[in-house]
Amino acid sequence: MTRFIDLFAGIGGIRLPFDELGYQCVFSSEWDKAACATYAANFGEYPHGDITRIAAKDIPPHDLLLAGFPCQAFSIMGKMQGFADTRGTMFFEIERILSYHKPPYILLENVKQLTTHDKGRTFRVILSRLAALGYFVKWKVLNALDFGLPQKRERVIIVGFRNEQDFFNFDFEFKPQKYSLSNVLEKDDEVDKSLFASDNIVRKRLERTKGKDIFYPSIWHENKSGNISVLDYACALRTGASYNYLLVNGYRRPSSRELLRLQGFPDSYKIVVSHQEIRRQTGNSVAVPMIRAIARKIDNLIKQEYNETA
Repeated sequence: MTRFIDLFAGIGGIRLPFDELGYQCVFSSEWDKAACATYAANFGEYPHGDITRIAAKDIPPHDLLLAGFPCQAFSIMGKMQGFADTRGTMFFEIERILSYHKPPYILLENVKQLTTHDKGRTFRVILSRLAALGYFVKWKVLNALDFGLPQKRERVIIVGFRNEQDFFNFDFEFKPQKYSLSNVLEKDDEVDKSLFASDNIVRKRLERTKGKDIFYPSIWHENKSGNISVLDYACALRTGASYNYLLVNGYRRPSSRELLRLQGFPDSYKIVVSHQEIRRQTGNSVAVPMIRAIARKIDNLIKQEYNETA
């Protein structure tokens, strides 16, 4: 059985597809208590805490390292301080663990701005450090819209292999999948009344969209300049975004279940924290179908290698 570890685990969005493949998670780490509560409710284990306080030797041996390492330090919505931000240095925790355990496979995820931060220097440091550890690395910026989710969410995916043949055999070619906002939305009468915007906000949205093509179902997105876009998908879910930056059909905020669906979590996924926490957790999470597509490609390589050595 293929063993993996789940670092900066959040609510388990990267783990989920590998559980589906029958892999065994032998270690998980997450410092946020509310995220740990959600993770524990859905995976039956409470993650270890702050990874900086855990020695590499205390982490079990594994075949695959997963990490959606903190992205705020590189995000366009943050201050983009990169390695100058303590959250940005979390990559070096990954490096520390890789150096000790040398798992054959790695999968990392981050915001696309990581690739251009500090004129690309930050990303070059990451790639060079992985290469120095003996990994052959491929990366690509992928969009959740291409994986059947009505959310424009661009993220850089980094995969690494200690076997050069795996590197040559892996590719980022995927057939785009159609998305449907209708499949994500709940009925209005099923949504908590507290999520409906005030009459004043609804009126302002209508005023700002005069002359625009209004259709339903839609998500109305307000950008920093106050411009309103009427779209058949959500803009990227964000932690700490203004409460009304995304309005379903221009008059209500997405529910907790809708936010999870926008990231591709199944309806069987348990909600055990407040709506405010779900907003934060989904804003920090990953597009599950995107990870699933990557996971299947990695799994094919592992099976191929197993068959060749069996």
